Amino acid sequence: MTFAPHRNAPSEPVDEVLPIKDLILYGFQHVLVMAASPITAVFLVAQTLGFDSALTVSIISATFLVCGLGSILQSFGPAGLGARLPFIMVPGGAPIAIFLAIASQTDVQTAVGAVLLTGMFYFIALPVFRRLLRFFPPIVVGTMLLLVAVNLVKIYGGTITGKPGSENFADPVNIGLALATIALTVIFSRVFTGTMQRISVMLGLVAGTLLAAALGRFDLSGVMQGPLIAVPQLFPFGMPKFDIIASLPLIIFSIISMAEATGQTIATAEIVERKGEVHPIVPRTIRGDALMSIVGGLFGTSLIITSGENVGIVRATGVRSRYVTAMAGFILVIIALIAPVSRLASVLPGPVVGGTAVIVFSIIGVIGIHVLSRVDLREHGAMFTLASGLAMGLMPILVPGIYSQFPQWSQMILGNGLAMGTITAALVNAVFQFSAPSAVNSKEHA
Repeated sequence: MTFAPHRNAPSEPVDEVLPIKDLILYGFQHVLVMAASPITAVFLVAQTLGFDSALTVSIISATFLVCGLGSILQSFGPAGLGARLPFIMVPGGAPIAIFLAIASQTDVQTAVGAVLLTGMFYFIALPVFRRLLRFFPPIVVGTMLLLVAVNLVKIYGGTITGKPGSENFADPVNIGLALATIALTVIFSRVFTGTMQRISVMLGLVAGTLLAAALGRFDLSGVMQGPLIAVPQLFPFGMPKFDIIASLPLIIFSIISMAEATGQTIATAEIVERKGEVHPIVPRTIRGDALMSIVGGLFGTSLIITSGENVGIVRATGVRSRYVTAMAGFILVIIALIAPVSRLASVLPGPVVGGTAVIVFSIIGVIGIHVLSRVDLREHGAMFTLASGLAMGLMPILVPGIYSQFPQWSQMILGNGLAMGTITAALVNAVFQFSAPSAVNSKEHA
């Protein structure tokens, strides 16, 4: 396959075809930054559901494979499937939690069936959702990006500290490794120029890993144990079971996921300076999410969706070519098929990965602030839109369990800070926007 731009594509940074060595280098940086998501997701599922090591490696391989194929799809966007933007796809954190809840309450085959039903629901609901895109102006998108940053920093901060109550919780060495990784990333970004500056995130992760190895916190002993080739299996848990009632939490989440995809598409299109109206691109992103979630379900994964994580990488590096994320997708496919590489990725030091993630995800918050800078926050409606969105979004993020005494069905929405904050901002903004004309008319008639 050749890396050539679409013949009808305008000459834009996002369509730039870089030299192959740069594609590989920048693509590998994307892979290193996103690798923690599929690894963490699979190990969480494996530990909760009691998978053996062989099944765990198989699911890791399948997850890398589908993430890779999805990243290629979103980058090239054939037949209206994919945004033709530099996107990386990962298993979402909330879908993993819901997948586990369904599997625990029923069985893993029903959870896989829920993934497949949800993937099909995306296609069914998309025509209706398209009509709602006008409810996502910059004030709502900026609010959502701030909440994305806070939520991701909180989640990946846990990879630095460990689980509260555990023996090594808040180990000073681990925290020191994370802080050193962040500092090294910033130093590399300041000291280097050109290509080296653009891969400062990867250099920071590599330097942090070497530091961890020097401190005896990087164990490679199990990397070469086991088979050399990993072949993902279709239906690794047997044939899926389809239960609409059990699937409802994941189906409802898909609506939230569409809102997230909207914000990520708008933000990424702005960063890469994609010309023209952005909203028509959103359905392409969602179709890509739908298709890859169905493919993921066939291989036993949860939903595979467009990631907000790589938005920070694109902004931090200034590398806006979608061919870079396509290359990252090819690298992920290779990783999926070579078992030792998957095992190597799985043993990267958690504090180092966490430190890299925290600085990259904080950049997403910076992007949100930049989007909000275009909004006049002195205006009454904008001020209350942002304030209410942050209030409803930050409470469940910063105060876990705040809605634990509410009915189970309501906790999925109320307890999801990103969802609740985005929905609240959209609704409050709509209330102020649609009430404004009537207020003006009443003054005119007076």
